[in-house]
Amino acid sequence: MDTKKIINLIKKTESPLKRQLLAVGLISKLLEERGKSAPLIIGGLALSYYTREVYFTADIDLAYSDREALDEALKDIGFKKKGRYWVNEDLDLAVEAPAGVLTGEDSPVEVVELEPGLECRIIGLEDLIIDRLNACKHWKSRVDCEMAELLISKYREDLEWSYLKRRAKRPENDVFLELEELRKKARS
Repeated sequence: MDTKKIINLIKKTESPLKRQLLAVGLISKLLEERGKSAPLIIGGLALSYYTREVYFTADIDLAYSDREALDEALKDIGFKKKGRYWVNEDLDLAVEAPAGVLTGEDSPVEVVELEPGLECRIIGLEDLIIDRLNACKHWKSRVDCEMAELLISKYREDLEWSYLKRRAKRPENDVFLELEELRKKARS
C-alpha cells in the first residue's frame, strides 16, 4: 500500500482511534523505508487503544530517539510544526514526541497490524499502567487513577505481574503499594 492510499484510507476512516493508528502506521512505514526503527505509541493514544476508546485523546504521543528522521517523515506527509506539536490540518491529526526512548530493553511492546504491511508499535500494557500510576500518585491526576484501575481490572489475567511489580518498585516509580491496592481491588 503506497503513501497516497494510506492517506486516503485515513481520511475515509471514521473511528478517531483507527485514524490515529493508521497515521502512526504510515509514519512507521516511512521511517522503516529509510532504515529507521518504528516509533512507539505512548500516552493517551496507547490508553485509548487498551481501553477500546473509553479514554479519548486528540493527539498522538510518540517515543522516538531520532527526532530529525521523525520530523522528516512527518513533513513528507503534510505535517507542519506548531509549537511542540506536528499538525496536519487536512487529516485533522496532531503528533507530539515527548519522549526520546523509554527505559528498559525488556519492556513489552504490542505490535498491531492495521493493514497488510502496515503496523504500529504500542507501549506494553504493564508500562502504561506504571505510567498512569505515576501520574495518579505524583501529579494527583484522578483520571489517571481511574485509568490504572480500569486497566488492571480489565486485563488482570493477562498482565505480566512479575514485570509489573519489578517496575513498580523502582525508585523512579515508587508505586508498588498503589499497584498492590489496585490488584487486590480487582480480585474482589
